[in-house]
Amino acid sequence: MNLTATLFRGASALAAVATLTAPAMAETLRLAHWVPPAHVLTSSTIEPLQAAVEGSGLEIEVYPGGELGAGPLEQYVRAVQGVADIVWGLQGYTSSQFPLTMLSELPGALPEGMTGYDMIWNAVDAGQLSGEFPATVPLALWLSEPNIFIMRDHDIRTPEDLQGLSIRVSGSAAAATVEALGATPVQMPAGDIYNSLQTGLIDGVITGASAVADFRLDEVANSYTIGAPLGRISFYLVMNADRYNGLPEAERAALDGIAGRPLSQSAEEGWNARAEETLQALEAAGDNTVYYLSEDEAAAFGALTLPVTDRIVEELGAAEVLATMQGTN
Repeated sequence: MNLTATLFRGASALAAVATLTAPAMAETLRLAHWVPPAHVLTSSTIEPLQAAVEGSGLEIEVYPGGELGAGPLEQYVRAVQGVADIVWGLQGYTSSQFPLTMLSELPGALPEGMTGYDMIWNAVDAGQLSGEFPATVPLALWLSEPNIFIMRDHDIRTPEDLQGLSIRVSGSAAAATVEALGATPVQMPAGDIYNSLQTGLIDGVITGASAVADFRLDEVANSYTIGAPLGRISFYLVMNADRYNGLPEAERAALDGIAGRPLSQSAEEGWNARAEETLQALEAAGDNTVYYLSEDEAAAFGALTLPVTDRIVEELGAAEVLATMQGTN
């Protein structure tokens, strides 16, 4: 055997050994969302998910700021079509798809002492929401902190203060609430709020306080009213079902270890913490009106908003679903 053949055989043997001993290539999932990386979504939801699958052979690559598609309203379909493997979004942006899930958003729907994620997952575990998440596997479902009034040059103390104003909402639940208060709801993605407030297209916003920090709304708003029963906002993190089912068992098990209530708890707690920090910062700034309604003042709003919940539950024939969510049946 000549020298060339000997070298070739030796190289082949080394290559074979390297193939046997090399670690398996990591499987990569693409997670898409439409907000900046500094949004609370990253620390509360994405990073815990990445940490949970670390070492399993599964990696999660994040595409923030609409890199895989800029339209927030099209998030869910991106997961269905496989444009992304995992997506984050708001049920309210496509309200007609999630009528039962969005019961959790309605004024007074969340019982005192219960978490929003438990409320939603109670109905998921009972099989009552399966029709609202076709072709995907929900990894996390949760609620925001309570909605508040975020206004530009309008102080809100009574429902009468809202007459004739245009108020941005995230979905149908908040829209019905705003209409009951005598204002005009304007639905738009959160990323459009800043310019709309700045230019006067809208007079204010109903959303959670965390949005003030996440979308720099303190630069264009100057009056905040807290304590009215205005409901909350629901969120989803879902994964393409075929992609999930096609994962190797160990990698799927790593996802399963955090999916559901654990990841939802992390997300919801992150939203609540960001909201609390934001309200403290607004008060400390000294150049804002931050007003907490008294019980009687809040009740005046509730007299108009709480019946909205009863009406929508009746229209949907969803009393049993709401009872499951609230743990009363």
